[in-house]
Amino acid sequence: MTSLRGHHDFRLLWIGQTVSQLGASISSFAFPLLGFALTGSTLLASTIGAVHLLGLVLTLLPAGVLADRVDKRRLMRGALLAGTLGYASLAAALATGAPHLAHLLAVAFVGGVAAGLFDPAESAAVRQVVTREQLPAALSLNQARQHVASLTGGPLGGLLYGLTRWAPFLADAASYALAWLLLGRLRTDLGPAPRPADEADAPAGLRALRHELAQGLVFVWRHPFMRVLTLWSASANLAINTLFGVAVLRLVTLGVHPFRIGLVETAAGLAGIVGAVLAPRIIERTPTGALTVLIAWTPVPLLVPMALWPHPAVVGAGVALVLLPNAAGNAGIGAYRTLITPDHLLARVQSAMQLASMSVMPLSPLLAGLLLEVLPGTVAVLATGLVCALSALVPTLSRTVRSVPRPDRWPTSPEVATVAT
Repeated sequence: MTSLRGHHDFRLLWIGQTVSQLGASISSFAFPLLGFALTGSTLLASTIGAVHLLGLVLTLLPAGVLADRVDKRRLMRGALLAGTLGYASLAAALATGAPHLAHLLAVAFVGGVAAGLFDPAESAAVRQVVTREQLPAALSLNQARQHVASLTGGPLGGLLYGLTRWAPFLADAASYALAWLLLGRLRTDLGPAPRPADEADAPAGLRALRHELAQGLVFVWRHPFMRVLTLWSASANLAINTLFGVAVLRLVTLGVHPFRIGLVETAAGLAGIVGAVLAPRIIERTPTGALTVLIAWTPVPLLVPMALWPHPAVVGAGVALVLLPNAAGNAGIGAYRTLITPDHLLARVQSAMQLASMSVMPLSPLLAGLLLEVLPGTVAVLATGLVCALSALVPTLSRTVRSVPRPDRWPTSPEVATVAT
C-alpha cells in the first residue's frame, strides 16, 4: 500500500470510484423513501431497486465485450456522464415539483446501466494501471472503499433526505461528476489489448458481439480454476447474504430497537475496512489457496453463538469476524484471477463472473424470510450454516484452488498460468 500511496493514476481511479460508490450508496438509501412518499406503496418503492439491478445485469456481459474493444477510460467516463445527467435530472425535478414514478424508474435503470458499463472496464483497468506486485494491495484497497461507502452512505443519505428530498440525488450526481473529472487526468494508456488472430478475423456486427461474448464465457467454463471460482462466488454470495438476512430479520421479529440493529451494519463496515487495511500483509504471507479455503469456512463456527444468543452485540461480533478476513480472501484470489486472465479477455471474464455472482443476490432476502417463516429462529440460523458449509466445500474440494501459492510464486504470465492450472 505504501507504493500505491504516491501512485498518480491508481490514486485518481480509487478516489473517483470511492466517491462514486458513496454517492450511489446515498441515493440507493433515499430511493425507496422517495418511492414510498410518492406512491404510498412498499411494492412500488421496492421496484426501484429491482429496476436498478435489472439495468446492471442486462448491461454486464455486453459491457465486458465493449471494455475489451475500446479505450476503458472513455467508456468509464461515458458511464459516469450518463449517471451525472440522470441523477441531476431527478434532483431538478424534485426541486421544481414532484416527479412521476416513471422518472424515478428511468433514473434507477440508467444508474444500473452506468454501473454495468463501468464495473468491467474499471476492474480491467486496474491491471493496466498497477504493477503485478501492486495488484493484491490495489484490490485490497478496492475492498475497503465498498465498506466505506456502505458504512457512511446510509447515514448521509438519511441526513440529506431529511434536509430536502432532492439533496441525496444531487449529491450522487456530484459524485459522478467528480469521478468523471478525476478519470480525465489518468496518464496510463487504457486502450484495448492486442487481439489474437481468431478474434481479429471474427465477423462484424451482431455475429461479432455473440462471438466475443462466447469467448469470455467459454474461457471461464473451460478453465478449471475460473469455473470453480465462479460457482463458489455465486454460492457464497447466496449463503452469506442469507445468513446476514436471517440474523437481522430475527432481531426485528424479537422487537430489538432499530438503532441497535443498525449498529450491526456499523460493525460490519468497520470490520471490512480494518480487514482491507490488513489484507496485503495477510496475502503476502499466506498461500492464496489455503487463505481462500479458510475464508470459505469462517462463518460456519460463528453460527452457533449467533443462533443461541440473538443479541445485537453477538450478531454484530459474528458479522465482524466473518468480514474481517474476507477482504484478504477476496483480494488475494481476485488478484490471482486477474493475473492469469489474458489481457484481451479481462473485461469479459470479469463481467461473466460478476453476473454469475450477482444473479443469486435477489434470492437471499427471499430465502432468509422463508427460513424464518417456517422454522424457529435458532433452527433458521443453524440451517443457514448448512448452506454456508455446502458453499465452503466448493473451493475445499478443488485442487486448482487449494494449490494456489503465495503471490511471490504466482506465474508471471497468463499463458503459463492457464497451462499450470
